[in-house]
Amino acid sequence: MIHRRRAGARPSRGAAVPPIDSARLPPAVAWASRPRPIFLCAWLALLLLATLLLSACSKKEPTLNLLVWEGYADPSYVHDFEQQYHCKVSASYMGSDDELVAKLRGGSASTYDVISPSSDVATMIATSGLAAPLDLGRIPSYAQLSPQLTSMPLVRANGNVYGVPFTWGPNPLLYDTTAFQQPPASWGVFWDAKYRKRLSVWDDLSTVYMAAQVLGFDKPDTSHLYNLSDQELDAVKAKLLALKPNIRKIWSTGGELTNLFQNHEIVAAMGWPLMTNQLRKLNFPIGETIPRENTTGWIDHLMITSASDNKDLAYKFLEFMIEAKTQKRVADVTGYIPANPQAAQFMSAAEKKSLHLDDVDAYQKRIYFWQNVPRRAKYNEIWNEVKAAQ
Repeated sequence: MIHRRRAGARPSRGAAVPPIDSARLPPAVAWASRPRPIFLCAWLALLLLATLLLSACSKKEPTLNLLVWEGYADPSYVHDFEQQYHCKVSASYMGSDDELVAKLRGGSASTYDVISPSSDVATMIATSGLAAPLDLGRIPSYAQLSPQLTSMPLVRANGNVYGVPFTWGPNPLLYDTTAFQQPPASWGVFWDAKYRKRLSVWDDLSTVYMAAQVLGFDKPDTSHLYNLSDQELDAVKAKLLALKPNIRKIWSTGGELTNLFQNHEIVAAMGWPLMTNQLRKLNFPIGETIPRENTTGWIDHLMITSASDNKDLAYKFLEFMIEAKTQKRVADVTGYIPANPQAAQFMSAAEKKSLHLDDVDAYQKRIYFWQNVPRRAKYNEIWNEVKAAQ
């Protein structure tokens, strides 16, 4: 007897299931019911992964690129800027202002957002289109900076301001106190034959300026150091050639000079307060003095390059770096004098004295601040001839 299956009854286990007629299904259900090759699923997974990666890349932290002097991007204060603005600060260090100018003119201008030229090249950079004019309204702490520094014409051109004063200081004579019972009274000690191969000078035009001071070319006008005649430059060249037997090494970075002292390869050098600070922290018996001829010095400015694609973040960096609290921290690292006098409120009496903030005017009279050098190419020619001489 044949039994008919009731309408709606389930087929028994093992019974054949009739094929689905996709034409009678709703479109969405019909598409989902179709078998798809495994490679299609893999392709969809890869597409999803690529979308996620692109999204992550678009949220990458911006990077601010610096070309500055040593000590100007120390993690002790730059880290706070990175945290505050969710960015990365990447610093390259320069050994001289001429190196900075060469890099900017050599096609690397767009590589850097912020630079820190000193006062002998700041004017040239401001007038050559390498730096961007600043909107001082975006740098509120500019009003706190020393009027003696902001009033100088070094970074002013065509009615615009191209840089903010950051730090300033001298190029002092550094000496090993175990080799000198008293601080050297004159730069002339460098030419004493008993210090043969025991001295170091900076690979910079500052060494040219120093020799010119020893020859008296800074009298009666100290600014004449930066505009010497051919005859005077020939005399400077001869003076420096006479110095070469006493030179152990011509240093180009602060770390290099610090190592020369640490290794007891030298007993005296022209240096920076930065090295004095570093060596004191290492308990090295370092002394620092300004000889009777006085010394040259610098005002370092922070500038935004005209080729920077990151100017908004660069403005934030300039403001952060000249704020009083940051300026105090920069002084802790470098030993340089802050451009913002309000940094003194965060210092002890001893710290103020060591930075000469207790009598700034008297200290500045000992320093002949670098100025624009109209014949810089000729100065460099003389210096390069001295370095190349055997």
